[in-house]
Amino acid sequence: MTRPGTPSFTASPYRRGPGHGDADILIAVPGHPSTPPRAPRVGVANIANALTGLRLVLVPVFLLFLFAGDGHQPASRVIAFVVFAVAVITDRLDGWLARSYDLVTEFGKLADPIADKMLIGAALIGLSMLGDLPWWVTVVILVRELGVTLLRFAVISRGVIPASRGGKLKTLAQSIAIGLFILPLHTWPGPWSTVAWSVMGVAIALTVVTGVDYLVSAVRGSRGTW
Repeated sequence: MTRPGTPSFTASPYRRGPGHGDADILIAVPGHPSTPPRAPRVGVANIANALTGLRLVLVPVFLLFLFAGDGHQPASRVIAFVVFAVAVITDRLDGWLARSYDLVTEFGKLADPIADKMLIGAALIGLSMLGDLPWWVTVVILVRELGVTLLRFAVISRGVIPASRGGKLKTLAQSIAIGLFILPLHTWPGPWSTVAWSVMGVAIALTVVTGVDYLVSAVRGSRGTW
């Protein structure tokens, strides 16, 4: 019974759950009186998962063209850029389709972040192996991505998912910066080198800032203050 004058609170029928990339989704809590009827189970064979699978397939195709010849053939690098761009677009598209048409599946929640990390990781490591990108840049970005991924799973087990501010902007900046180095724009004459490195600098800054923000939010959440 609620005492007079005491505000009453109703537990939310939802909790946060992992979405695509750094985004979160709300998951209905089973058994809650306000929880809407459970939607029909979505099969694994759907367009969103197909796009995720396509992105996984495109990773070795991308590497094939990136390292074609001596790894510095203009035509091959342009094709590698196109393949990378298509893969990035599928990442945006499969997440939108999954959320918009209720196509979220356990396979998708597992395969989507794996495909993302494989694509970004392959591009960064490949560029560093070719000498186009300093290894410290690759290490900083990959350590952040791996660390946040592990942190997300640790926090999910406690039922608390802190949102990552600027996560989508970070992903966009990373994709653009990596794409510019794949072309490779940083070797072109004129201001193009400055443009490429400026965008990469923004991507690195957002990578670090959002990673720290995520860590702080997770610590606060584990203490029940988030």
